[in-house]
Amino acid sequence: MPTLEAKDIVVHYGALAAVRAASFTIEAGRIVALIGSNGAGKSTTLKALMGLKRLSSGTLTMDGERIDRTSAAHRVARGIALSPEGRRLFPRMSVLENLEVGAHTVRHGARRRNALEQVYALFPKVAERRRQMAGSLSGGEQQMVAIGRAMMSCPSILMLDEPSLGIAPKVVAEIALAIQRLNEESGISVVLVEQNARLALSLAAQAYVFEQGAVTRSGSGQDLLADPSVRRAYLGV
Repeated sequence: MPTLEAKDIVVHYGALAAVRAASFTIEAGRIVALIGSNGAGKSTTLKALMGLKRLSSGTLTMDGERIDRTSAAHRVARGIALSPEGRRLFPRMSVLENLEVGAHTVRHGARRRNALEQVYALFPKVAERRRQMAGSLSGGEQQMVAIGRAMMSCPSILMLDEPSLGIAPKVVAEIALAIQRLNEESGISVVLVEQNARLALSLAAQAYVFEQGAVTRSGSGQDLLADPSVRRAYLGV
């Protein structure tokens, strides 16, 4: 499994620097959380890792190979996948058709079938709803499909942007267990961006705190859960 390293990355929206010289490492086979307030640069960071936003400066390397100048398609082929904030499914396509969109870079039929079986095993509700229109599903079920769609590209690094947003607590717990199970059983690295800092830190082996586009604190998820400044700022304790 590959390791992804960001070093001093800067990302601009026009004249505004949304990410400011951020450095962090996504180690192979680990769940890594990025936490911070709205506008802290977390989602922009995921887009930069995916190749959807160009770096103004800094480097991204994957197992020593620089990828910061490569296309998003190349990064998918290298094993990076993103489940975006807001799910962004095709509502008038079936669940299965939405999942198949995620497998468009996978040429071997056996790999596609194996990926689909993995999604169905992880999310039985997705298997049950596979012939329904995606737009008819509940918010939690749509989120499961969105994660499943990203899994269909057979990634080694799966990035999830706000998977708990707007979802009932019971379903959030189901998705959290699925993320943990996916990581433990397959060894896939998971990068988790979450406003629910307690959830993210409880799942993460490693975590980074973003403030105004910069990484201001890092440590294990458990260490940051116990950090008084993190508890005051993000856990309401």
